Amino acid sequence: MKIVVLERNSLGDDIDLAQFEKLGELEVYSQSSPEDTPEKVKDADVVIVNKVPMNAQTLKGADRLKMIAITATGYNIIDKAYTDSKGIAVANVGGYSTDSVAQHTFAMALYLIEQLDYYDKYVKSGEYVKSDIFCHIDRRIRELAQKTWGIIGLGAIGKRVAQIAEAFGCKVIYYSTSGKNTNSAYESVSLDELLGRSDVVSIHAPLNAATENMMNLERFRKMKSDAILINVARGPIVNERDLVTALNEGLIGGAGLDVISAEPMKAGNPLLEIQDSSKLIVTPHIAWATREARIRLMDEVYLNIEAFLRGEKRNLIP
Repeated sequence: MKIVVLERNSLGDDIDLAQFEKLGELEVYSQSSPEDTPEKVKDADVVIVNKVPMNAQTLKGADRLKMIAITATGYNIIDKAYTDSKGIAVANVGGYSTDSVAQHTFAMALYLIEQLDYYDKYVKSGEYVKSDIFCHIDRRIRELAQKTWGIIGLGAIGKRVAQIAEAFGCKVIYYSTSGKNTNSAYESVSLDELLGRSDVVSIHAPLNAATENMMNLERFRKMKSDAILINVARGPIVNERDLVTALNEGLIGGAGLDVISAEPMKAGNPLLEIQDSSKLIVTPHIAWATREARIRLMDEVYLNIEAFLRGEKRNLIP
């Protein structure tokens, strides 16, 4: 039994993979590309993968391959028709990052609402040393209590965000992008109404034809001028050029993004035009990646493989 890990770097060097050695020979690669993957997986029985496409090209010659274990929930990297034709099982992991992503959502929102970038720089610049008053209130900060928090996509993460927002004293409203999600605990509204009423809008929806480019200039114009936008879902849901325009023109108060249209970021990305972190904060797709979440993820991947080797179906994609 040979298990090949294709993208060790995406898991973090603080995560121990030694448990996988109990299942067989373990071969680990820091990073892989579609071009070098065929050589790496040619003798593999199990492949552990995150972003490398799994298709006829990357798996050519992998005649021993029995299972692909994805270190993620989404499985759009899989050519399911191909893996089915070869009898290759595919398993994913769901729910491991719910608390992690919800936490990051509030970290970004509070960073912007409290204007922490400005006040931290004010103190570290030495200006506070020169002050003749104990406080400095140059930038307006607000309480979340009694504000409206609008959630786009009320899945597991959206629900966790709703719970935390309520703990802050927010009124929670939501918009179901599929139109199928109902939750009597919160008020369901149209997208336009959500944008018009919300002080904070956070996105937790999947990327599909209905959500791609959903947040564009027309939609930003419907938001409050001091509203905060948070996107921890998928980058292409937000039109980045339009977001820059909205921030520069004061159509919205600020934005926090953990996901962008192309990752890693390209040099020409318009988001780089805004260097003021009191308006825009961008993090490199880390909302999911607390150490606790990554440990849960790899424990689940291990259990998926262990179950498969025993002939059990665990988290297999149909």
